[in-house]
Amino acid sequence: MNIAHFFTLLRIFISPVFPLLYLQYEWLGIPFAYLPYILLFFLLICECSDLFDGYLARRWNLVTDLGKILDPVADCVTHISLFVTFTQGIVQLPLFFVLIFIYRELFIGALRTLCALKGFALAARLSGKIKAVMQAVVCSSIIALMIPYSEGVISLELFQRISFILVALTVFYTLISVADYIVANRKYIRQAIYP
Repeated sequence: MNIAHFFTLLRIFISPVFPLLYLQYEWLGIPFAYLPYILLFFLLICECSDLFDGYLARRWNLVTDLGKILDPVADCVTHISLFVTFTQGIVQLPLFFVLIFIYRELFIGALRTLCALKGFALAARLSGKIKAVMQAVVCSSIIALMIPYSEGVISLELFQRISFILVALTVFYTLISVADYIVANRKYIRQAIYP
C-alpha cells in the first residue's frame, strides 16, 4: 500500500454514496435542489483522486502491479455505479445502455486475464482512456443538468432526452473502444486462444 493506492481505494469506497444519495435523498432529509451540488462534490472528489493517484504513482515512482489493476477497477466502479443509479429516479436511463458498459469491462477484463495467464500483458489503449473520460464528462453533465431541472428552467422530458443522447453517444464510443482493443491486440489474443 502507498499513497497512490489510497486515492484509488478512496474512489471505490465513495462510489456507493451516489446511489444512496440519489435514491434516498428524501429519507436523508436532503432538499432536491441541493442534491445535484452534493453529487457533483462527491464526483469531483472521485475524479480528482483519479488524477492524483496517477500523478503520484509516476512522480514518486510508486507504480505497482496492484495499482495497475486497481486504477481501472476504481474507474469502472465509480462510473458504473452512477450509470446504474441513473436507470432509476428522474433520469431513467435504459438498462441496456448500462449493460453494454458492464459487458465491455467484463470482456476486456477476461481478455487481459487470459493473456496474462499465457505470459503476456495487454497494454491499455488510448481509446479506453477516452472512454473513461467520456463517461466522467457525461456523468457530470447529467448531474449538472439536474440543477436547471430542479429550478424549473428545463422540463423533465428535455432533461431525460439530453441525458439519453449523451449516454447513447458514450455507448457508441464504448463499442468502438472494444473493437479498437481487439484489433490492436489481435496477435496476442490469437496466441492466447490458439497457442
